[in-house]
Amino acid sequence: MSIGVIYGGTRKQGNTETLTKHAIQGMEVEEIYLNNHNILPIIDMRHNIEGFQNRNDDYNGIIERILQHDTLIFATPIYWYSMSGTMKNFIDRWSHSMRDANFPDFKKRMSTKDAYVIAVGGDSPAIKGLPMIEQFKYIFEFMGVEFKGYIIGKGNQPGDIREDNVALFQAEALREELRVK
Repeated sequence: MSIGVIYGGTRKQGNTETLTKHAIQGMEVEEIYLNNHNILPIIDMRHNIEGFQNRNDDYNGIIERILQHDTLIFATPIYWYSMSGTMKNFIDRWSHSMRDANFPDFKKRMSTKDAYVIAVGGDSPAIKGLPMIEQFKYIFEFMGVEFKGYIIGKGNQPGDIREDNVALFQAEALREELRVK
């Protein structure tokens, strides 16, 4: 089993990254930091005769990388009660991949994957982050990806996540779950 971690945060060593690294500690994973790549927004050309056009950015390379993994961990801070714009922009581009001849059977290939979400927010995230979790659930459901679980941690200032013992415990439990897969 191979694991790909997709980070949607924009702060290096932020709370979401810290919690995610706690979950994958000692494991061999590929870490993809979306913020280190140029991923342009989607231009919706579903209904144009010429269809979607190549955006000439880093997106296709990232898709090639995640398609190699059996398990994907989507790690995002909770911004304005949803996933980061960086993460949403990346997922929006899946619409292009589903119609791109360079990725035949993209949706079918994604449907072979398991997914987890790790998120950290500062404003009652265990409650106010649930609509975002539902959003991921619907995205995964549409793609046929098996949604295996999520962790929502609490943290606002850098390092706050180290005080969220529940989230840290859940991250350790996830690590054990991933090890036995």
